[in-house]
Order: sequence, then C-alpha cells, then structure tokens
Amino acid sequence: MPTKTGPNDSTADHGGLQGHDEDRFEKLSAKELLDWAVERFYPKIGLASSFGAEDMVIIDLLSQSGLKAKIFTLDTGRLPQETYDLIDEVRSRYGVTIDVYFPDTSSVQKMVKQHGLNLFYQSVEFRKLCCEIRKVEPLGRALEGLDAWITGLRRDQSSSRASLLKVEEDTAHGGIIKINPLAEWTWTEVFDYVKEKGVPYNRLHNQGFLSIGCAPCTRAVKPGESQRAGRWWWELEGSQECGLHYSSIRKPE
Repeated sequence: MPTKTGPNDSTADHGGLQGHDEDRFEKLSAKELLDWAVERFYPKIGLASSFGAEDMVIIDLLSQSGLKAKIFTLDTGRLPQETYDLIDEVRSRYGVTIDVYFPDTSSVQKMVKQHGLNLFYQSVEFRKLCCEIRKVEPLGRALEGLDAWITGLRRDQSSSRASLLKVEEDTAHGGIIKINPLAEWTWTEVFDYVKEKGVPYNRLHNQGFLSIGCAPCTRAVKPGESQRAGRWWWELEGSQECGLHYSSIRKPE
C-alpha cells in the first residue's frame, strides 16, 4: 500500500483550509489522511459508502484508529442482493451504525409512471434523471450538516478522475470538504489490502464486477476494458458518471 510521512498540522476554522497546501495532503498515507480528517472535522464528517472494495478499505482503516465518522449509503431501490448482504456483514463485523438514505417516493413514482421502470436504457438523459432522483438528491440530504465527506474515489478508475485531489472543496455542496484518501491507490492495491487483512467485500467482485452500483446498470468488466466499463455500458465511453462526483470541485485555498 502507498506509505507516506505524517502530517504537521495546524487546523483552521470550517469554511476553508487556508494554510494547507496540496502537496502536504498528497504526502499523507490513506490512514494518516483519515486520522487527520476525522480529528479535524468530527462529528461533522461522513463516509459515503456504496460498499465497494475501496469503501471497505476505508471502513477498516477507520476501525484501526477507533475513530468515528458517520457512515451512510444511498439505497436506490435497485441494488443487488450481494450489496445488502455486505451491509449487514459490516454492521456485525465492525459494530457500526449505517445510515441509509432512500429516494423520495413520490419522485420515483412520478418518474416511473412517465418513463417506465427501465427508462435508463432509453437515453442518457433519462438515465441521468434516474440517477438524480435515486442518488443525487438523497446524497444532498445525507450531506446536510456535515463539514466534510469521505469517498473511495481513485485516479485510475477513469479518465474523468485522473486529476482527483486527496482533499478538495466541493462547491456544489456548499463548499464542503471532500476527502479522497485512496486517490493514488490502484485496484490491485485495494484488493490486495482486502485479501491480506481479511476485510469483508462484495462477492460480485469475484465475478468480475470492479465497480458496483444498481443491478440493472452494472455488469462484469471484460478483459481489456476500463475499470468502470461495466457501469452504464450501453452509453458512449466518458459519460459513465451518475452525478455524485462530477460536480464543481476546486482546490482548497
């Protein structure tokens, strides 16, 4: 796993990270960055987890320090059973509470009535509408009251994430600080950690699923394909984002 030197911290009030340069955060290991973030922002910090292997690494790292952060997930109503099984396993293994956010029922009903249950196959516009209702709006509710959120994003997941910073200011969510502790990790490093530490993981990974979302919108990745090729695979390459992570981002000043 990537190992870096520790921080030399002097924190600022919420509303910015003045005095913290980008290079400083880039030098921190995943655990060092998590320790800093939770100590800095607790209790107003949360981990957004879809229970992929990356999120499981983060949950395990947090457990090692005994640090507490809100863990939340977005239940779109279309998740695979394997994801639900893992959520229950995580509760039992780590003794944590997981906050589950569901989409607004009336919005889902209206969308399905107008466009059908599987509207996402019809056009990118309809797919993004479905993501907006089932994922983006619930995320907004999940982030209410938080000063920082943690994600499992990595730079090598896709070209759109190649310039990902370990610490970013998410201006689309009111300037909340976004922590990406695994930004520099590769998929091999993530899964090696999971295997070496005996961390529970989604069994769909054993079937070639590298990125796991809603069941009808996720398939296994074929040899030679990019890591996110199994997400909305019927669309042109480069559009495979749901709206949770391509919002307005800037470096903290």
